Amino acid sequence: MPQKWVDIDVGGQTMEAYLAQPEGSDSHPAVVVIQEIWGVNSHIQFLTDRFPAQGYVGLAPAMFHREGRMTMGLHEEMDPALARMGNCTDAGIVADVQAAVNYLKAQPFVQSDRIGIVGFCFGGRVSYLAACNVSDLKATVVYYGGRILGALGDGPSPFEQTSKITSPVLGLFGEEDQNPSPEDVAKIDAELTRLGKDHEFHTYPGCGHGFNCNARSSYRPESARDAWAKAMAWFDKYLKG
Repeated sequence: MPQKWVDIDVGGQTMEAYLAQPEGSDSHPAVVVIQEIWGVNSHIQFLTDRFPAQGYVGLAPAMFHREGRMTMGLHEEMDPALARMGNCTDAGIVADVQAAVNYLKAQPFVQSDRIGIVGFCFGGRVSYLAACNVSDLKATVVYYGGRILGALGDGPSPFEQTSKITSPVLGLFGEEDQNPSPEDVAKIDAELTRLGKDHEFHTYPGCGHGFNCNARSSYRPESARDAWAKAMAWFDKYLKG
């Protein structure tokens, strides 16, 4: 399965992205993989590498590219990582995701009308926001997306834009998480239901934030396996079906 780094133009700036694709010359559906606050580190690359075996192209854009070339790692101190996230704006995030989607649509090995998105932690929030603003996306998966109820920069929060969602949303959460808390998850679920949005939420007992990351103490293997199976089934249904 070929893997490589590519450069994507976002309004005249260069955004690095990690690309993994199946062998051969056929075209495939694609999934944009959105990082945690630690960046496109070895864990996010590992997750992106899992998609080709399932018949998908995976692309993980470096969402903090405006802070400079990617140097961050999994165990970096929390404060600098949070500062980079705090420097993001929702307008910039949407532009980054749209640029990643546009890149995929231009590749001969991608089925341009079958592109989804998955995000983890910070990336879960990005995925929800993208579902509201990037109409090319056909399926969305949100892993414990924090701060969906709040905005980054000017404008409405992702939650306040829920009416604009155009793709089915799968949400995967930990019962012991506080970002988002169970109350936040219930509020988001209720709003999606009120607006008639196609969605499905699952909450895992005994799990906190980051339960999918096998490099963190919060990792819960059984729940991670179940959540990943649900995510792949979601993409299979809406990108292959």
